[in-house]
Amino acid sequence: MDVLITQWINAAAGKSALLDMFMIATTQYCVPLVVLLVALQWWSASDRMHVRHTCIAAGLSFVIGLGLNQIILLFVHRVRPYDAGVSHLIISPSSDWSFPSDHVTATIAIATAFLLHGIRRRGAAFLAAAGLVCVSRIYVGTYYFTDVLGGAATGASAAIAVRWLYWEGTRLDRLATGISNPQC
Repeated sequence: MDVLITQWINAAAGKSALLDMFMIATTQYCVPLVVLLVALQWWSASDRMHVRHTCIAAGLSFVIGLGLNQIILLFVHRVRPYDAGVSHLIISPSSDWSFPSDHVTATIAIATAFLLHGIRRRGAAFLAAAGLVCVSRIYVGTYYFTDVLGGAATGASAAIAVRWLYWEGTRLDRLATGISNPQC
């Protein structure tokens, strides 16, 4: 099933220059763009301290999720789908193992953090961007479908852990969210 879904999503790769350009741009620039958009939330006009807390939570989720991936990579050595003859690669090859996807982990961690902190509209926008990243990583041929699911699981797990451990209004939180705030 994993191979079939991967091949189904990757099947259009190389057939439409416009779609290829869009998917390559998504896979290359969406994560940095999402990170930039999270950073810009720091100066949010509405509910500034809650949004700042959420930005910190998103950043922690991002870092913890990617850290979890590095631990997983020590134990799971999955060959990339293009090396296994499953997908058609339309970007430069990667030198590490396939499972899980760091790009997906990063974007899902951010989207989940915003959603868990009740910032639904921004969280939904980040989730839409994460969905594009998920599809693009399979489309360009660099990941299996389950690599993307694994990345989504580590990203969401990291955000849940941060939500559980990093509380709003604590002394540390007030110190962190008060940075560059003239009212503090």
